[in-house]
Amino acid sequence: MSIVSAQADKPTIVFVHGAFADSSSWNGVLPRLVTKGYPTVAVANPLRSVKSDADYIASALKDIDGSIVLVGHSYGGSVITNAVNGNQNVKALIYVAAFAPDADETAVELSGRYPGSTLGETLTPPVGLPDGSNDLYIQQDKFHAQFAADVPPNDAQLMALTQRPITEAALNEASGMPAWKSTPSWFIYGDRDLNIPEAVHSFMAERANSKETVVVNGASHVVMVSHPDAVFEIIDQAATTL
Repeated sequence: MSIVSAQADKPTIVFVHGAFADSSSWNGVLPRLVTKGYPTVAVANPLRSVKSDADYIASALKDIDGSIVLVGHSYGGSVITNAVNGNQNVKALIYVAAFAPDADETAVELSGRYPGSTLGETLTPPVGLPDGSNDLYIQQDKFHAQFAADVPPNDAQLMALTQRPITEAALNEASGMPAWKSTPSWFIYGDRDLNIPEAVHSFMAERANSKETVVVNGASHVVMVSHPDAVFEIIDQAATTL
């Protein structure tokens, strides 16, 4: 049984959030898609490791009937890059301020390839877990400026308080063979992203032969929160080309 109600003329839009966030990241975009008749689902990303997270998302994709547009934010881009895994229903990838790694690349290496990322200096000390791994958070008092500078302060504060941690290992885990080499991709990001520098976004989009690349002036790392219309438009554009 499908986890969403498929429509013959509309692909299902599947969202994968990134680190330090949750599925509510997409709350501004989802109603616009629903109004236009798109089946949608925002999957909870475990944020434990690239491979296990991708396997988890891949299992959810198997339960969706018909065409799929797969959308990832930030570290969620690494996950969708690895989650297609031969699923012929996935017709498009959309990277929203997201990593699009090639084989053997890591999120940490990519974010530091060009100057501009200040994420490292805003993280809390690693939080040890029983299995010996470490969780990472952004310091709450630095979250607004670092992660969501163009979001109203009250909203950014709630995001900081409810942020979900990612393991340190996940950000340093090498990616597998990238789906963007065989699946058409679209990119959207802000030019004030302090997690993934604009130059890194541009490099990844060009390398992936992006069908359309949108740069939102003044937008932070959470462009889908601050500019949901722009994110909706690129998703709708991609979906209508299928």
